[in-house]
Amino acid sequence: MTTAPGLTDLISLADPAVIADPYPLYARMREASPFAELDGNLVVLGRYDDCSRILRDPRSSSQRDKSAISPGETERQGRARSFLSLDPPDHTRLRRLVSQAFTARTVAGLAPRITELTGELLNATDGSSIELVSQLAYPLPVRIISELLGVPPEDHATFAGWSAQLAHSVQPSFGAADPAEAAAADRAAAEFRDYFTGLIAERRSNPGKDLLTELVRAEDEGERLSIGEMIATCVLLLVAGHETTVGLISNAMLALLRNPGQLAAFAADPDLAGAVVRETLRFDSPVQLTARIATGGMELDGMPLADGAILLLLLAATGRDERAFPDPDTFDLRRTGAEHLAFAAGPHFCLGAPLARLEATIALRAIATRLVAPRLDEDSLVYKPNYNLRGPERMVITFSRLR
Repeated sequence: MTTAPGLTDLISLADPAVIADPYPLYARMREASPFAELDGNLVVLGRYDDCSRILRDPRSSSQRDKSAISPGETERQGRARSFLSLDPPDHTRLRRLVSQAFTARTVAGLAPRITELTGELLNATDGSSIELVSQLAYPLPVRIISELLGVPPEDHATFAGWSAQLAHSVQPSFGAADPAEAAAADRAAAEFRDYFTGLIAERRSNPGKDLLTELVRAEDEGERLSIGEMIATCVLLLVAGHETTVGLISNAMLALLRNPGQLAAFAADPDLAGAVVRETLRFDSPVQLTARIATGGMELDGMPLADGAILLLLLAATGRDERAFPDPDTFDLRRTGAEHLAFAAGPHFCLGAPLARLEATIALRAIATRLVAPRLDEDSLVYKPNYNLRGPERMVITFSRLR
């Protein structure tokens, strides 16, 4: 007899053994969902249709301070909230302002630079192996977002360090929070805030050709982004726009290398890179879960959702839901049908999704084109300890030669 999942299982998501393969646990949670913990103040959902409805329901709030469990961390260490953690009308205003500086044309215009940088990083390998994370998946997006924001090259390494520390602050703690991790994240946030306060002041007096200058200029109906809002937006772009792309590229290559038939099909037709990205987002999403707060007397299939209850949406579990995706545990580049929820849905659909897709598509196409007979060194595979922004910390790929 299988026991029903509960809070202990949620805590175990941080177990390194579970991080390596959380999908059996997600399957149990998905089949049991929705289920409630903490006196009904935490509701876990893992089915595709349920999560899709919650993400699109205007009553599901993104503001943590509406939670019945804790007052939230909206003003922790003097931090302003990004639009990701706001509801309309504040979310609408900020997202509209940021969107003006993050247009489809801006993203598309980055393709030549992404292609150039990908080539440089591949050329820097020893010609027979690549540690994918440190040599390509990590430096590519951090350099692109750094250049996009106008961060000088000499500061890119510091920027990457802040990203790694801040990434730990975007996942829930179901047990006691690690004081050392919280302190490190606070230090990174404070250093990031000080750095960008100075950079924003510089852009006001000396505008450049970068996204930060566009954020400074962004205006809608007489309103502008405050310094706090700009800094919060830069944090969001750094963590969400960088860490997730690292996981997307790494998870995609891991899935391909473990599915030789799909790898062969991709090697024969590198134009399948977009399909690789799309299927990876469903099969092994780099963002595993997100949360909303129930408001306005919500219910789900007759189950009342108490106002203030945290709705924990297991995005990675939805991608393996057989009700939405036939044969869901198979990695299939020719898959058609329902759209994944890896970038969420509704008003909070990921603003940086086009950039993440573009970076991953270009990187994967280059790998398929240039690496001859790639193979995974399974002994090298180590996952980073972050169970929400999940992906390898280290994975070595050997190959016969570099074209």
